[in-house]
Amino acid sequence: MAAVRVKAAVTLLLLLTVAALLLLISSCAAAAAATITTITNSTTAYPTYPDFQELNVKETVMTIQINSRAPRAAYNVTRSTTTGSKLNDDDDKDELDHEEEEEEEDERRTNGGSGGEKWKLKVVHRDKMSSQYSNRNGNGGSHTSHSHLFRARMKRDAKRVASLTRRLLNDSNSELESLDFGSGVVSGMEQGSGEYFVRIGVGSPPRSQYMVIDSGSDIVWVQCQPCTECYHQSDPIFDPARSASYSGVSCDSSLCGRLQNPGCHSGRCRYEASYGDGSYTQGTLALETLTLGRALIRNVAIGCGHMNRGMFVGAAGLLGLGGGPMSFVGQLAGLTGGAFTYCLVSRGGRSSTTSTNVAGGGGGGSLEFGRGAMPVGASWVPLIRNPQAPSFYLVGLAGLGVGGMRVPISGDVFGQTEMGYGGVVMDTGTAVTRFPTLAYEAFRDTFLQQTASLPRLSSGVSIFDTCYDLNGFVSVRVPTVSFYFSGGPILTLPASNFLIPVDDKGTFCFAFAPSPSGLSIIGNIQQEGIQISFDGANGFVGFGPNVC
Repeated sequence: MAAVRVKAAVTLLLLLTVAALLLLISSCAAAAAATITTITNSTTAYPTYPDFQELNVKETVMTIQINSRAPRAAYNVTRSTTTGSKLNDDDDKDELDHEEEEEEEDERRTNGGSGGEKWKLKVVHRDKMSSQYSNRNGNGGSHTSHSHLFRARMKRDAKRVASLTRRLLNDSNSELESLDFGSGVVSGMEQGSGEYFVRIGVGSPPRSQYMVIDSGSDIVWVQCQPCTECYHQSDPIFDPARSASYSGVSCDSSLCGRLQNPGCHSGRCRYEASYGDGSYTQGTLALETLTLGRALIRNVAIGCGHMNRGMFVGAAGLLGLGGGPMSFVGQLAGLTGGAFTYCLVSRGGRSSTTSTNVAGGGGGGSLEFGRGAMPVGASWVPLIRNPQAPSFYLVGLAGLGVGGMRVPISGDVFGQTEMGYGGVVMDTGTAVTRFPTLAYEAFRDTFLQQTASLPRLSSGVSIFDTCYDLNGFVSVRVPTVSFYFSGGPILTLPASNFLIPVDDKGTFCFAFAPSPSGLSIIGNIQQEGIQISFDGANGFVGFGPNVC
């Protein structure tokens, strides 16, 4: 009997042990599932803001005034001519080496020394570029004042929006604005259609060049010697004769056949592209090596522009980040999986967002390529493709919020029609976010109701119809603006991303505008300071969790 009782006790003990193990496994599985849900469906990954927040008026205005008076560091600006200009090889090489060392150190800090597959660049805003360029050439003063830069930016913005609208409406009279071929980020105001810039190396040995980044373009091009017609840029114009890796593309190549309107001259493939502001580039299609930090990207299809005109002053060319197969992102798809992430630096005249989670490395902007750059903890929103405009990244927007209250707008107003019209485009080249007129007016009126105590101007400024005279205020309390994305994620914006200074005297405007065409565009003012990630292979765009 004792033996039976012992056997029964052992059996019971084994059963209890198995049950405990099963319970533990079940708990772990549930925890893992919860973790996965948090990563893929997080609605609070990006640092959220309260329903009302303080806008630091005095600090912002003082920053603008200080920046307007401060001497600017000068770039090595060389005036381009048809005969070219002499390169300073040592200075160019030393500068690129120094930048490579900084970017490699940034990558080590970001990866924790793990050697994750990603390439990082610094991003610069156009305002900074244009101020330095103007001061270098003796054109400072009013041309670099905040109000002048603002007015110039709004003029460019109107042309950009008109251009995007024509492309999405498939207007037959629209200019050819993208071709089917194809860094710390700098914001550049005098660089034509571009607002933000990165610095990369072109050719072998690499020559440092500032390039406009454009999420709505599928072209990579750079000004080249000999120049029949070239505009002024900050660096010596790239000379393909001095690059060991330059290779022209023949007219009968499959790559040339992928251009929308290819040409042929002396057996070499010709390309051209024009832009909404009247700028254009024409030249030879080629394969070339591009340098990002210490990474060499060989055989990138680029346009070598020998005839270039427009407002791209300062930048050497354009780095297309669009969704087409021959953009820079598309050409790197085999290496990066179509994945890239950026954090756009602030415009001049506003203080940086502070956070312990800084994507841009100490408050600067950044652009990173590769699956290793995809963040954990972002709020992910599905991308929507428009066959009429495959270059663009569209998202689903369900509504808008002000002060924690959802504005009574039907989500249908933000959708695409069966013909592909409308929708919501994420664009780095547009500054001011646009919404369909009905949605904008309801949005604006709700904001006005909740800011009734602030002194409003009797008239608008430029494209803005809602502006305030905040001269003499230290700070003001304003309702937080929110974007309700399809699927649940809610993006709340910092006050400096929706109430912006338009001069150095304390005039602030509600930084949104109506879109009579029905097209919505989320512009770079609202994107600034937020890490934004595109996972092209899986069809998602992520917001957060980092800031810069």
